[in-house]
Amino acid sequence: MKLEGRIEAVVDTPASIPRRAAEWSGSMAEAVSAKLAFRNLVLLAGRLLLACIFVHEGVFLTMNFGAASAAMVKSGIPVFALILTIALQLAAGIAIAVGWQTRLGAAALGLFCVATAVLLHTNLASRNELLHFEKDLAISGGMWVLMLCGPGSWSVDNRRRAQRTA
Repeated sequence: MKLEGRIEAVVDTPASIPRRAAEWSGSMAEAVSAKLAFRNLVLLAGRLLLACIFVHEGVFLTMNFGAASAAMVKSGIPVFALILTIALQLAAGIAIAVGWQTRLGAAALGLFCVATAVLLHTNLASRNELLHFEKDLAISGGMWVLMLCGPGSWSVDNRRRAQRTA
């Protein structure tokens, strides 16, 4: 009799399977829920970190428009391009932060970063220029990952999708 109890502890008997399945499904559901919550937390943090640099730069360029436009013109870039840059950085940055049209904003900023790296950071013999070139490419890669993964559940996009299906 004692041996039978020990065997049941190691091997499931037909009587213990429903009880054990209930235990597994509860812990499985909790594990899946925890994994999804962690995934959504990481996606939110990633969105905010990626968006922060663009929103900050857009605000900075707006507040220092005179100096920024003079520097752009000196580099041969028209002022209109600065206006478009500010609009893109602010609109796409805020959209990514809140999770609205995230994939589109991430694609646009990803392309913008590649263009910035290739067009503006051309003196790769300079350590500073090389660093900015590499950072622009790295940020572009992060944007493309975000474009493929989407914003996660904690986003305006997800809330709007849930309202449409309800």
